Amino acid sequence: QGRLVESGGGAVQAGASLRLSCEISGERTFTGYELGWFRQATGKDREFLAAISWDGENVHSADSVKGRFSISKDVGRSTVYLQMDSLKPEDTAVYYCAPVHPGDYDPGSYAYWGQGTQVTVAS
Repeated sequence: QGRLVESGGGAVQAGASLRLSCEISGERTFTGYELGWFRQATGKDREFLAAISWDGENVHSADSVKGRFSISKDVGRSTVYLQMDSLKPEDTAVYYCAPVHPGDYDPGSYAYWGQGTQVTVAS
């Protein structure tokens, strides 16, 4: 059975960078899916950030984070990363990775969510 585990969160000052990791096990479970990153701030809806295909060739990013966040995939290690630069206090949230159907980046379409990793950005 497939499993995704997020890590790399922490508490940083505004302007700092963080790289989140999503370790994938049981890849065959996710055949046909892309890997996406989402976040949910306290009191707000879950928000799509970026997704990447298994071969790393196709990338989709939300307009809200383009230019600051980038997604990548280490095929050899079965790991997906979210590089976050120029962090702002409004980026404070729990960040999740999840398998997604290509082109469907609505968080409401999915029921599988891991425990996530907390990112806190101080001003």
